[in-house]
Amino acid sequence: MTVRRVVGIETEYGISVPGDPGANPMLLSAQVVNAYATATAGGRSRPRWDYEDEAPLRDARGFEVDRARAHPSQLTDAPRRATPNASDVVSAETEDPTMANVILTNGARFYVDHAHPEYSSPEVLTPRDAVRWDRAGELILLESLRRVAATPGLTPVTIYKNNTDGKGASYGTHENYLMDRATPFGDVVRHLTPFFVSRQVFTGAGRVGLGQDSREAGFQISQRADFFEVEVGLETTMKRPIINTRDEPHATVEKYRRLHVIVGDATMCEVATLLKVGTTSLVLAMLEDGWLERSPAGDLPLSEPVRALHEVSHDPGLTHLVRLRDGRRMSAVQLQWAYLEAAKAYVEDRYGADVDADTAEVLTRWEQVLGRLETDVFSAAREVDWIAKLRLLEGYRSRDGLDWDNARLQAVDLQWSDVRPEKGLHRKLAERGQVETLLREEDVRHAVDHPPTDTRAYFRGECLARYGARVAAASWDSVIFDVAGRGALQRVPTLEPLRGTREHVGALLDRCETAEDLVAALTG
Repeated sequence: MTVRRVVGIETEYGISVPGDPGANPMLLSAQVVNAYATATAGGRSRPRWDYEDEAPLRDARGFEVDRARAHPSQLTDAPRRATPNASDVVSAETEDPTMANVILTNGARFYVDHAHPEYSSPEVLTPRDAVRWDRAGELILLESLRRVAATPGLTPVTIYKNNTDGKGASYGTHENYLMDRATPFGDVVRHLTPFFVSRQVFTGAGRVGLGQDSREAGFQISQRADFFEVEVGLETTMKRPIINTRDEPHATVEKYRRLHVIVGDATMCEVATLLKVGTTSLVLAMLEDGWLERSPAGDLPLSEPVRALHEVSHDPGLTHLVRLRDGRRMSAVQLQWAYLEAAKAYVEDRYGADVDADTAEVLTRWEQVLGRLETDVFSAAREVDWIAKLRLLEGYRSRDGLDWDNARLQAVDLQWSDVRPEKGLHRKLAERGQVETLLREEDVRHAVDHPPTDTRAYFRGECLARYGARVAAASWDSVIFDVAGRGALQRVPTLEPLRGTREHVGALLDRCETAEDLVAALTG
């Protein structure tokens, strides 16, 4: 396999009200989601999220957590409702505005997750498309913010694409990778733990402050690293694990596993996002093929993974050596070189000169960034968030003589990820050409309203765009129609992520002018 696999990125955005630290973030998040939904619904009723097949308590280690013992934050399938007929589709957001939930025509989900507006991208197949639809989420949050500001009676908010408030709270950016269920989960843990601990050298977003509450002065590579406490586990908001064990594939369960990666940062730099998804996809390909078992990169078990995760993040000089179980010591960059060399050998063995352009790009950029990190960290500032942010912060420190505990530096850290282009420091650097961009802005804008064409997200998004008034509910693996002449709602399962593409259903959708036509064609 190559870097091409079904992936998606979920981002919980930070939200605040300037001058009002006590504002209720759940209500603020709800008004953000609802403002966007109202502006884009065109007066139609909004389809609901279909929770029917969700199972957030199923663990990849072979058991399911008892619902009565689960932490409330784990119950992401609530409100869980069967939908046998139209009268059973209940508006959760009518009952509770903090349950605001929108399914977008680009195939994404935009909703309130605890105290944050979350954008979950549609399923894509390539790292570049992961960047594209992740960036589309930034534009959706920007438009939401503007809609709130323009609506009388709503409280204007500021929105950040970051992962911590600097006061002890952290919120996630999660990656999802569809993989072969036949791959033993023990191998996933063994091979991915050193990779995740070390990949932060190019995927970290950077942060002012050390420790979960940032009380210790300093700068670190990752926004999230300090919030991880265990090696393996099911939780995502408490006792956070490096390897998350949620076994909820949103696909044919006998064939697929969805690797739910929570140990990552919200990256603004497009190259960093590309590498985050692309390198992980390559490592998964090697893992599924058994290549790592025959490679030096398959023998890198860390002595204390959680401690190593923290230590690497606290070492922007990239000199720290983590201890392996056999007594060896290696830097995070050296660990990444081992994975890169294995990936290069794997791709050469499997594909030779016929390697696809997406895989070749990831390998090339991976090697370039590691080379820069090894020789001069700041030479990677055009590609890597934490380095670009650190260079900016060091400029302020040098000019104004600021220590790391100065509140102005924390304000700069926060402003880095402001989604407003006139305020966000990353966007300003991008406009000046000081960080590298991969995508044309018109392509990102197109992705705001249109789904990828090569996954089932195409069917979901197009059904919303063409037949929105007749779509009662939807989820990652279903679209539910409420059509005339049918006594019950009509569920169309989409359990195969590579079906429902434009190639597969485009002509069918073009022939069907109404949802009734489509349902008849699918059930006839």
